[in-house]
Amino acid sequence: MISFILSLVALVLGYFIYGKFVEKVFGPDDRPTPAVAKADGVDFIAMPNWKVFMVQFLNIAGTGPIFGAILGAKFGPVAYLWIVFGCIFAGAVHDYMCGMLSIRHGGANLPDLVGVYLGNKTKNVMLVFSVLLLMMVGVVFVYSPAEILTHIWEPKAISDFLGHNTFWIALIFIYYIFATMLPVDKIIGRIYPLFAFSLLFMAVALMIVLFVKMPALPEVWDGLSNRGAETLGFTDAVFPCLFITIACGAISGFHATQSPLMARCVKDERMARPIFYGAMITEGIVALIWATVAMYFFYNDPTPGYQLMEAAKDSGAHTSAPRVVSIVCNDWLGLFGGILALLGVVAAPITSGDTAFRSARLIIADFLHFEQHSIRRRLMICIPMFAAGICMLMWQMADADGFQKIWSWFGWSNQTLSVFTLWTATVYLVQSKKPFWMTLIPALFMTVVCSTFLLISKQAFGLSPAISYTGSIVVLLIATAWFFTWMRKK
Repeated sequence: MISFILSLVALVLGYFIYGKFVEKVFGPDDRPTPAVAKADGVDFIAMPNWKVFMVQFLNIAGTGPIFGAILGAKFGPVAYLWIVFGCIFAGAVHDYMCGMLSIRHGGANLPDLVGVYLGNKTKNVMLVFSVLLLMMVGVVFVYSPAEILTHIWEPKAISDFLGHNTFWIALIFIYYIFATMLPVDKIIGRIYPLFAFSLLFMAVALMIVLFVKMPALPEVWDGLSNRGAETLGFTDAVFPCLFITIACGAISGFHATQSPLMARCVKDERMARPIFYGAMITEGIVALIWATVAMYFFYNDPTPGYQLMEAAKDSGAHTSAPRVVSIVCNDWLGLFGGILALLGVVAAPITSGDTAFRSARLIIADFLHFEQHSIRRRLMICIPMFAAGICMLMWQMADADGFQKIWSWFGWSNQTLSVFTLWTATVYLVQSKKPFWMTLIPALFMTVVCSTFLLISKQAFGLSPAISYTGSIVVLLIATAWFFTWMRKK
């Protein structure tokens, strides 16, 4: 628990110290924001700062800081280091820079920002890449909450006729359609703060229980190797798999598609640090809490948590992340707390899924130059988009390994998106003659992570560790040489 406490303090200090430095480097001022200058009553709407923060937090949260942290905790206490350093120096900087650049460019989406700083060819690649990623997010974030809700209740007649999880999947998709189509303040602006409160309540409640129990957990100084290799049969390499598995709690490219949504609702540039940097730090705290809860579940000394919980005796250490959530919430928080906690876990992915589809609509609309004030124009984009999403979901459900395949490629695509965002921010800082190292170092690191994952992953090239790690060094040298050559020309 000492590592957890130190990590918690580090995240809070990171917001006040490094977050302040990042804000000073960018330099927010009093110019009108897009929410004021381009107000349209649909997507550009000035909302209260507290509400923008809550919506931003829920948009970026999803199941990432929960399920990702649970899976990442199997590596052991090394997960603490990635959550803390990744969140402060990479993820929060990534979200803040993307949000502020979007504000400065009239609420521009990520592909447009990439086009401004990395060129139109890269923009076109990012356009296709972003839309595909957002479609995968929408599909992935349908299935996981539907699975949790099905464990709670599902109409037997419908499940017998249409199949397992179908009832909740259909309801979630219907909600997606309305949330994607309606103005941002009608559904998102009204109910998201409630769901965000549920997610935060769950995290705080679990943290209190952790302090009450004070379980004996592995600490960072006990070793940074893959702890799960011996006890859990979890043999993935710490590098790069940990940095792909824990994304939303450290750095996530998906956030770069969500920050522009709230960049269109911010009334004052000076609120960008609490909204963008602060929401990411908050998400890091949630991931930290869940990683610690999961380590109790897997590694508590002398008896792991899954052996202490009656409902998990037959589950073993390989219990799925949704199952861990259900067991822990009901066992630790009781009926009322468990309902609120599960509401937060269910709401987080659903709300990230609908804003993913909303982001996809806006990106496509910007590319086609379709105004989005009229419902007819919105339908012209939404109908084929949701049809494609339903087809992808049907394939996922028909294939026994469909969810795992989409999730794996989503993880890699997600982090690759963060690479593009960090390089975009780096070019901006170079052109503005500002300290570019604060995004260059994370950009180089994530470039190597994503490249190494492609080389070593069995779903990609599946090369040996020796060849893969040699390749990662080559990628680092090439990326570094390319950047400094470009900078000298500039």
